Amino acid sequence: MSELSYESTKREVATDIGVLRYHEAGDGPPLLLLHGSGPGVTGWRNYRGVLGDFAEHFRCLVLEFPGFGVSDPGDGHPMVMAGASVGKFLDAVGISEPVHMIGNSMGGIVATNVAINAPERVNKLVTIGGIGRNVFAPGPGEGIKLLMEFTDNPTREGLIRWLHSMVYDPAVVTEQLIEERWALATEPLTLEIAARMYSSKAFAANTAAAKASGATPYWAQLHKVQAPTMLTWGRDDRVSPVDMAMLPMRDIPNAELHVFPNCGHWTMIEAKEAWTSAVLAFLTRKD
Repeated sequence: MSELSYESTKREVATDIGVLRYHEAGDGPPLLLLHGSGPGVTGWRNYRGVLGDFAEHFRCLVLEFPGFGVSDPGDGHPMVMAGASVGKFLDAVGISEPVHMIGNSMGGIVATNVAINAPERVNKLVTIGGIGRNVFAPGPGEGIKLLMEFTDNPTREGLIRWLHSMVYDPAVVTEQLIEERWALATEPLTLEIAARMYSSKAFAANTAAAKASGATPYWAQLHKVQAPTMLTWGRDDRVSPVDMAMLPMRDIPNAELHVFPNCGHWTMIEAKEAWTSAVLAFLTRKD
């Protein structure tokens, strides 16, 4: 399939949490692609390079989470709004059957939570870094610290430092990437919503609340994931170090782990061909 354009694939749907915007391409079983967090992120930017490959096999739906500058903003914590949006989105577009889900970083956590709490929604699950918790590496990781620094003091230089922490190969951080990320990341409302999650003050408050909470964290419920799961990781991830994969690899009953060398946090970008091939093999395989 030829490369798909932003304009030809963009869609929107009204829900009771506002208008959710998304990109759609292809026919076949539904595949929901969920983006990560960070300055200037969108679902389109996460997955535009692989959308055509997946659209040859699936009806691909790239959801834009509330609060990241594309869908209606919402007034909650970005992670909470993202989690709430998945079921509402699928209902709004008329999908009641289980769907394959691919989630990058935060999107992987969202998809995993859906697999835990609404297993009837998930057919197969693919995550790109992010899920689990640090076993050996210190936390938060370098990339998260740089993200907090940028959120507290949003400078172009801070954005570039954060972008470089996301990748193994510095050449991935092009001027085009910097400019498009900078434009959205510094939009006032998007920046304000990001501060709810990644300012140093918010991060400290969220950490303290988690320590005081009696609720079971999602990473302690990974044994509840019923869907066949493929964990994908960049060996050189400086945002969610690869040792985080040990917990989900062990606890998810039907999980397999694929680690890609010379690759940072954006596995679907830096290891595009190898990652796409492995994920397509997993999703199309008859288990």
